[in-house]
Amino acid sequence: MPPDLPSDPPPRTIPALVRHAARVHGDREALAAETARGPLRRTFAQLGADVEASARAAIGAGVRPGDRVAIWAPNSAEWIVAALGLVSAGAVLVPLNTRYRAAEAADILHRSRATALFTVRGFLGNDYPAMLAASGADLPDLRRIVLLAGEPDATAVSWADHLAGGAVVGADEARKRAAEIRPDDVCDIVFTSGTTGRPKGAMSTHGQTLRVFEAWSGVATLRPGDRYLLINPFFHTFGYKAGVLACLLNGATMLPEAVFDAGRAARRLAEERVTVLMGPPTIFSALLALPGRPPHALRLAGTGAADVPVDLVRRIRSELGVPDVFTAYGLSEACGVASVCPVDADAETVARTTGPALPGTEIRIAGADGRPLPPGGTGEILVRGYNVMKGYLDDPDATAHAIDPAGWLRTGDCGRLDERGFLTVTGRLKDMFVVGGFNAYPAEIESVLVRNPAIADAAVVGVPDARLGEVGAAFLVPRDGETIDHEELTGWLRERLANFKVPRHFHVVDELPRNASGKVVKQELRERA
Repeated sequence: MPPDLPSDPPPRTIPALVRHAARVHGDREALAAETARGPLRRTFAQLGADVEASARAAIGAGVRPGDRVAIWAPNSAEWIVAALGLVSAGAVLVPLNTRYRAAEAADILHRSRATALFTVRGFLGNDYPAMLAASGADLPDLRRIVLLAGEPDATAVSWADHLAGGAVVGADEARKRAAEIRPDDVCDIVFTSGTTGRPKGAMSTHGQTLRVFEAWSGVATLRPGDRYLLINPFFHTFGYKAGVLACLLNGATMLPEAVFDAGRAARRLAEERVTVLMGPPTIFSALLALPGRPPHALRLAGTGAADVPVDLVRRIRSELGVPDVFTAYGLSEACGVASVCPVDADAETVARTTGPALPGTEIRIAGADGRPLPPGGTGEILVRGYNVMKGYLDDPDATAHAIDPAGWLRTGDCGRLDERGFLTVTGRLKDMFVVGGFNAYPAEIESVLVRNPAIADAAVVGVPDARLGEVGAAFLVPRDGETIDHEELTGWLRERLANFKVPRHFHVVDELPRNASGKVVKQELRERA
């Protein structure tokens, strides 16, 4: 711990973390945000007071320990204060994707038995309460809707009125409620994206969440005084936990962004002296494409995907001037993190692997028979350790299928470990197809396709073939002004891939079908093919 910070026992619950940050980081800036009322800046001590007021309001509104409460809203200061206050009151957070339609949101509200919903009107033209009402969904447990932004009405109270209701609850009562929370209590339920079936709710506890992101912060090198532009959506594990909670753990300033706009992001990087930026590869590509970028203070960039180009890592370091770049791999069932690549690894390692297992956890590659494979062997990625979820909400059969008696989590992803123990993710197990007896992994093929200068985006699925059983079919989105010649592309791919991996069919499309989490819906592509 740096010498200017007082010693304090490490927190093991999220409300204890908020109090810890207020004591240890006090006058450091915790939050810098744009709100409807203008710029907002709060120190860690002030944020702690805001969160306590939010917790008092939750208790005054009837939120009880263990109640599930949903948030369906974009990144904002209000999201942060509402969420931390709810969890401090003993609630279990249920984040909802802002791209959900009413039926998708209603399904999760119903299955989680959410007693309250915190949401907005006006984000990207959406009126979430009106959408929910129009759906006719039966939500008998939902007692209260609070608007973090937008005009209230008879069906929803304003954020200001919700906070005012906390006046009837004393600070001592709120602190007693927070002190009763235990590290093994569930703090949130994050529903999977549902690309291969109905979304399932992965339950994480306070203690494991903080332990995971303490370890993650050490590898990622987050530190006091960092200023972190929070672009990853808070409804996603990486946005909330590797963003908000990681900043509280490390004394870093949070700068939430509701939507990503490259020009606005570049201005905030310069004006706010941002030092940390994380997001998908497209964010960094968009920043690199901006003419006349203003100077910035970025020192750390984090990204992740199966198709991170090596050249992109090099350009982040050379053209954006960011010395430390890392990638990571995780899933909701592993509290968001399974492996992290060191920030000082070479560009090829950063782009083509996601590093070794999170410190104190294990990764194994298993063959079809469940037995571990040696380095270089491709099979299913298994994870074991303190990062493995408590289980799926109300689904013991799915939990037993996902976590074996020895504690190994079946991720459903394919990958391989090298001699160093660094992981390369090659795709989803269910997406794998077999070409003449050889296993082909779409993510591996897609990562090569997007390196072609004519291709902006790509997805590969297996389709039936009379001679080989299955072959690859590639759906390709061309770059602006480019055309894709199938014969030329086939020759280009054969120089880079084994012949059985080269797709036999190519389909040029305007865009790829994606679900509310942004993942490609492979089943729709299979049906098209």
